[in-house]
Amino acid sequence: MTVTAGASRHIVLTGATGQIASLMVRHLAPHHRLTLAGRTPPRTVRRSGIRHVTCDYGDLESLVVAFRGADALFIVTNDPTRPEHDRNIVRAAVKVSVGHIVKLSAAAVRDSAAHDLITEWQRTNEDRIKSSGIPWTMIQPRSFMSHALVWASSIRGSGTTYALHPHSRNACVAPEDVAEVSARVLGDARHHFRSHQVTGPQSLSAHEQTAVLAELLGRPVTCRELSPEEAYATYAHRYSPVLADALIASAERQLAGAKARTTDTVGRLTGRPATTFAQWAAGHRDSFE
Repeated sequence: MTVTAGASRHIVLTGATGQIASLMVRHLAPHHRLTLAGRTPPRTVRRSGIRHVTCDYGDLESLVVAFRGADALFIVTNDPTRPEHDRNIVRAAVKVSVGHIVKLSAAAVRDSAAHDLITEWQRTNEDRIKSSGIPWTMIQPRSFMSHALVWASSIRGSGTTYALHPHSRNACVAPEDVAEVSARVLGDARHHFRSHQVTGPQSLSAHEQTAVLAELLGRPVTCRELSPEEAYATYAHRYSPVLADALIASAERQLAGAKARTTDTVGRLTGRPATTFAQWAAGHRDSFE
């Protein structure tokens, strides 16, 4: 099934209640038929003309029902400890002859020194899609600027942020930019068999992000360095031990400079400059006040 750029098409978004798919809806809904597929019902009011399907990523047949008739499929999964979810999604896409797969992956897959659990999981996912016989496009973003929201309560409470290696830099990207890039390539044959690494316009450290937030809020905010033991304890409180190990390994690669390079992808594909961290923070100021 070949879909030309600009034509109205049926698009299925997985991870429907997640950050990126939710942001993609406003770009896609005016022009296309949408099916939002997720493991939980939508948290927001349902919009007319958008089909919502609750499906179990562990149940192949529920995915087949959700994907049937799709010209393009956006895949986002978030649990590397459940690889059967990713296998089932691709199997269902093949079974119903989806026309195009766009996968939300990670920039780290291009780093030959990255062998942590999360990166290897994403590499395996990419390879599986590339072997499926379905035209594909990979979206490979750097860290989302929205990760700074983890500091919101400590900024409000004590005027403090915290980070392992706070002076190491990451070319972090606004989720809104990732969503727009993803929406623009869905179903567009010009992007078949291509991978797009998506970054913000500048490489920033946690210390520099903290300074931006302090200026925005008009009050002092201090960035405190975590020891490796403190960082691991913080991650292990929120995630499984294997994911905590992966995040520590990721931070070490960032310290070595592996995440500092920026790309022009957002500008090339959207026709506008990539969002700066200051612009993103201003749009989410209420979260930090």
